[in-house]
Amino acid sequence: MEYQSVLKRMEVELYQPVKYYLDMGEDFIILNQLIGNELEIEFKKYECLSCGEDLPIFAQGLCKKCYFESPHTGEWVMKPELSKAHLGIEHRNLEFEKEVQLQPHFVYLAKTSDIKVGVTRHSQIPTRWIDQGADEAMVIFETPNRFIAGQIEVFLKQYLTDKTGWQKMLKGVTTEKDLLESREMIKKQIPEDYKKYWIEETEPVKIEYPVLQYPEKIKSINLEKTPRFKKKLAGIKGQYLIFEDGNVFNIRNHSGYVVSLKF
Repeated sequence: MEYQSVLKRMEVELYQPVKYYLDMGEDFIILNQLIGNELEIEFKKYECLSCGEDLPIFAQGLCKKCYFESPHTGEWVMKPELSKAHLGIEHRNLEFEKEVQLQPHFVYLAKTSDIKVGVTRHSQIPTRWIDQGADEAMVIFETPNRFIAGQIEVFLKQYLTDKTGWQKMLKGVTTEKDLLESREMIKKQIPEDYKKYWIEETEPVKIEYPVLQYPEKIKSINLEKTPRFKKKLAGIKGQYLIFEDGNVFNIRNHSGYVVSLKF
């Protein structure tokens, strides 16, 4: 079968293992059913997810102009501590920033190649954890807005990383550190001002991924360098397709690329 559409991040559902769906315009493809089959992906053109123009994608599915104008890609998105909507200060679009920033946010711990700390909204749980390829995750703070969550995350970075080792994650390498032990360590360190946001009753969420085999070596496919490839799908983790020969393809990083998909 053959489909053609602009790529967007894979949609996910928390099952054991995770279910992955790819939006191909008029059809949603259940990618789990394609594991073990050969996929052929060919780059056709660009399509900015904001303006729809055939312009080179700069980041996050957007052309350069849209990336630096869109309220969805402000600095506060990657750095919650820079949020200012609670002060009534606009970055790009105050109405949008208030809608996103001035709602409950969670600070969480996730177990991948190491124990990492992160910030997310309630609506992004467990999606955020799955996109990072976490094997376990749990919330530890609930705050009334994004700014406070960002401040707590900055404090916790002196004890934990905020990055995911994507290559180790795709090799199936998971830290032996215990999530609950890390939580107890954090509990002993938190300043008085943050204690009122601490979540006392919380349990880790375990996540399994549909992977037949993890590769020993990783090679990432870039559609601009390899505009067409055909390989056997061995699994899916995070936002990556994992192929039998150790090549991996990051769907989310290719948002805004129009491709044909054959299987």
